[in-house]
Amino acid sequence: MPVSTNAAVGGRRPIGRGRALYEEIKARILDGTYAGGASLASTRAVATERGLSRTTVSTVYDQLAAEGFLESRRGAASRVAAGIRPSRRTGKPPPAQDASAVRFGAGSRLSAYGKRIADLGLGQAQPASGEGVDFMYGPLAGADFPTLAWMRASRKVERERPPRLEYADPRGDLALRRALQSYLARARGISCDLDQLLIVSGSQQALDLCARVLVDPGDRVVVEDPGYRMAHHVFRAYGARLHGIAVDSQGLRTDDLARVRTAVMACVTPTHQFPLGAFLSMPRRRSLLQWAAQTGAWILEDDYDSEYRYAVQPEATLQSMDETGCVIYIGTFSKTLSPELRLGYMVIPSPAIELFTATKRLTDRHSSTHAQRTLALLLHEGTYDWHVRRIRRLQDARRTALLRALHLHLSDQVTVVGASSGLHLVAWAKTVPASREEELVAAAWREGVHVYPVSPLYLPQRDGTAASRPAGLILGYALLSPEQIDRGVKRLAAAILGLR
Repeated sequence: MPVSTNAAVGGRRPIGRGRALYEEIKARILDGTYAGGASLASTRAVATERGLSRTTVSTVYDQLAAEGFLESRRGAASRVAAGIRPSRRTGKPPPAQDASAVRFGAGSRLSAYGKRIADLGLGQAQPASGEGVDFMYGPLAGADFPTLAWMRASRKVERERPPRLEYADPRGDLALRRALQSYLARARGISCDLDQLLIVSGSQQALDLCARVLVDPGDRVVVEDPGYRMAHHVFRAYGARLHGIAVDSQGLRTDDLARVRTAVMACVTPTHQFPLGAFLSMPRRRSLLQWAAQTGAWILEDDYDSEYRYAVQPEATLQSMDETGCVIYIGTFSKTLSPELRLGYMVIPSPAIELFTATKRLTDRHSSTHAQRTLALLLHEGTYDWHVRRIRRLQDARRTALLRALHLHLSDQVTVVGASSGLHLVAWAKTVPASREEELVAAAWREGVHVYPVSPLYLPQRDGTAASRPAGLILGYALLSPEQIDRGVKRLAAAILGLR
């Protein structure tokens, strides 16, 4: 759209503070901050906010309209004119530099914690592409969310709005903790006092709180290898030294713990090891607890994917077996309801609960109270239990479809592990070495299927199996229909055959 910058309204041009407002709005339109069709605040509102006369603001709007930047009609809000293309930013990008040396102002610099965060190179999360068949693991299908039940409970919470809007108990809503106490007893065999429960913003905040309270720079933390990378990042950010322990078909190889005497904690996923899917066997659970008792270390039990068991019986949780008060239990609603809710929970040994509560208060005061009260109603009424049974059947059908497709199209090409529970499995490509894993992912992408390599989940300095093991792919199925799964596996088969 051609835009004239020479027109003036009735011979008047904005001057002084009006000119500054004119230049500001024009710049925001040109750089795309104000998109085409977006409505601007009324002249009365802008005049009040900026301390200008309404006449001055009207002059600014009229000038921008005369120049083609705004469209205005009597009785309607002024809008950014459609068709204006944002101007591209000019200038060369700043030269690359060491992130740990970034300065934010005169004499300022990153803290040691900030430097460690920068060195992790996390960058921004990459959204799903929306193209092809995507075996992404982590997200849930929006259609699986119990929308009607949640809306009914949410409306009831709104009608019961308290007379005072204030900061809530950092431990969490009392009704939710009561309902959760009952749910954990019947679903996971966990017996705990109400005061031991702490509501957090997902398992990631639970890990962060544990690192804040229990880890000093230089401390050694035992982690599974391969394991949950975001947990590894949390401990590294606080300066911990990670000690990876290999996993096999029975989970963490606890016999290797005999050589670890100075660790302050071990972070494990015993119910469904991430990413390989193994159950930690009962003898190894006892061995891990014995090691913690002997060394004085904490155990962080992340009960990952515990709701999704298909071909296995549940084992007793480490928390229910703990006799020395060393286990901190972590659970979340991200894999049954939605990661967007940011709701999780911790069961903390009684002597440490006050310290964790105080740390939670300093971190974010408390988690969203409305979401907590809504969830408490679903738990209390039994709706959540019904939903878990329903979504477990849906995920089992998807899992079955994936196993069937792998058998049909890749039976002699892959070995499958971790399929008896959870929302993903790992397929080892027997004919493709680990050194060509990224090449395989790229080949699958070209075939129109997105798969995810297992190698990044190993600790780099410890991946001694890379030279001998095949390429591994993590295949999530929670987002896909059986038809999409079959189509995706066919494309993956073409990619593997192409590499051969």
